[in-house]
Amino acid sequence: MIDVRPSQQMRDLGVVQHGAGILTEPARAFDLPTERDEAERITDELFAAMERIGQVHPFAKGMGIAAPQIGIARAAAVVQPPGDAPAIILLNPRITGRSDAMDEQYEGCLSFFDVRGLVPRPLKITVETVALTGEAVTTVYERGLARLINHEVDHLDGLPYTARMRSGVEPIPVEEYRHTGRAWAYE
Repeated sequence: MIDVRPSQQMRDLGVVQHGAGILTEPARAFDLPTERDEAERITDELFAAMERIGQVHPFAKGMGIAAPQIGIARAAAVVQPPGDAPAIILLNPRITGRSDAMDEQYEGCLSFFDVRGLVPRPLKITVETVALTGEAVTTVYERGLARLINHEVDHLDGLPYTARMRSGVEPIPVEEYRHTGRAWAYE
C-alpha cells in the first residue's frame, strides 16, 4: 500500500495547496444583496467540500474552509464548530475587535496539511459579516470558536496561519505534532 501524504489527500479532495497564489491574495468581497445567487452558490460549494473532506478525515475540534481554498477568490468561508452546533457562514467577514487576552495553540490547515504550527490568537473576537440580504451582522466569538473564525478570516485576507506564528517558531510535521499531547487541530 502506498502511503499518501495528508496534503496530497487534501489536493485529491479539491483543496488548493500551499504555494498557490490564490491563498496569499485578499478575496473579493460580495456586493450583497445584488450577488446573493453567487454567494449562495459558493457557500453550497464550500459545504460540498466540507462534506467530501469530512468523509475522509474526522475533525473533533471543528473545521473551516475558505473559498480561496477551493480555488474561488471570493470572501466566503464556512466554519463547522465541534459537536452538533450549526455551521457558521461568513460572507465579507471583518474582525472589528480583539481581546488583549491571547493563547497559543497548534493549528492545522487543509492547504498544508502535512504540518501544524503554534499560533497566538486572541481569546475573543468581534466579527462583522454581511447577510445575504445585505445587512451587517456583528457576532462575538470566544476561545476555540474565535480561533476557528480568525483562521478563516485570515484566509480571506490572504494570510496563512504561518504569518501569525511568532518569529523563530516553525511548523512541525504532523507526525511530530501527534506526539505533543496538545491535540488542537482544525482547519
